[in-house]
Amino acid sequence: MREAQVTRNTLETQISVKINLDGSGKAKLATGVPFLDHMLDQVARHGIFDLEITAKGDLHIDAHHTVEDIGITLGQAFAKAAGDKKGVRRYGYAYVPLDEALSRVVADLSGRPGLDMRVEFARARIGDFDVDLLREFFQGFVNHALVTLHVDNLKGDNAHHQAETVFKAFGRALRMAVELDPRVGGVPSTKGSL
Repeated sequence: MREAQVTRNTLETQISVKINLDGSGKAKLATGVPFLDHMLDQVARHGIFDLEITAKGDLHIDAHHTVEDIGITLGQAFAKAAGDKKGVRRYGYAYVPLDEALSRVVADLSGRPGLDMRVEFARARIGDFDVDLLREFFQGFVNHALVTLHVDNLKGDNAHHQAETVFKAFGRALRMAVELDPRVGGVPSTKGSL
């Protein structure tokens, strides 16, 4: 089993993430940010990862530190669980619709952090959640997972649908990228490492 557990404690947040890349899509989430819990549940279910995340953050200020630090800690756990990446497909992509919304996410387990995110949300808030924080989440993730990620919302009029298609596609793209391919003898790179 490719699994890892990482804890991150700062003056602003206390985060614990446990991930199993070969799981069954179970999620146990308690971040203190209900909309983020809903999005992370999509990652677990569509990535078919087992995911446990608990967080306590300075939510009396706002959700920024909590959301960003969850992205960082999830990225660290993902990198640890992926290990040396021998035998993985390396690349993954997914297109996911939800009613009028359609998003595409493409991932490369490159060993290099990179984020190109092009999502113009229909509104600035989804309930109490500030949509700007989604970029902070993904930036934290790629910086620590060492993954290149392209996130594009191709269309959508409902901000909730836009975000949900992004997270579902994110889970499915990662699922494809970490999938073991028996034809890959080692690390899928001419450099010999990722």
